[in-house]
Amino acid sequence: MAEIVKLYGVRGSPFSNRVNVALKLKGVEYKYYEEDLKNKSASLLKYNPIHKKVPTFVHNEKPVAESLVILEYIDETWKTHPILPQHPYERAQARFWSRFIEDKVVPTAWKAFWVKEERKKALEEVSEYLEILEKELKGRYFGGESIGFVDITGNFIAQWIPAVQELVGVEILTEAKFPKLCKWSHDFATHPVIKEVSPSKEELIALFKPRLNTTN
Repeated sequence: MAEIVKLYGVRGSPFSNRVNVALKLKGVEYKYYEEDLKNKSASLLKYNPIHKKVPTFVHNEKPVAESLVILEYIDETWKTHPILPQHPYERAQARFWSRFIEDKVVPTAWKAFWVKEERKKALEEVSEYLEILEKELKGRYFGGESIGFVDITGNFIAQWIPAVQELVGVEILTEAKFPKLCKWSHDFATHPVIKEVSPSKEELIALFKPRLNTTN
């Protein structure tokens, strides 16, 4: 019996993109459904009735929600190109740094971009967080010589921050301050699989430009 794999997502969402990346890295065949969050599909509401959010992943009619949970499910289900380390301690560390990005970097950078009254404090905080990651990055990728769990979680840093900071005119990730992270960002964003499934910098700028017009 053929496996049925579906992903409900949004093109401009780094969280949806994480799942696209993991599936492509592992060579999993799947059907992608683009959602309109202002008019959510009946399928999205059926498979994710609690949060009603993207990404929502469905494997043989069994839904899984939340991007980091989905990544772990994919890694445990399809063994090719493992994205989590095999050693328990290294695996725990990958989970820790992924949560650090998810809970600290993403919301603080977002606040720095879009909440003007909190921008100064948010810029200071996100700079501290990126400095920590700059020191933590030891190789080409956080996963070593190949893209792993932390790299995929960090797609927001590698792709979304460079695009939005250019649009908004607020510098967060610069080569002068974070040379290793900028090199990692370039290597990640130009990886063939990442380029295949991710929106380009120009596309992201176009996607977020309407938001800029409403916040100015």
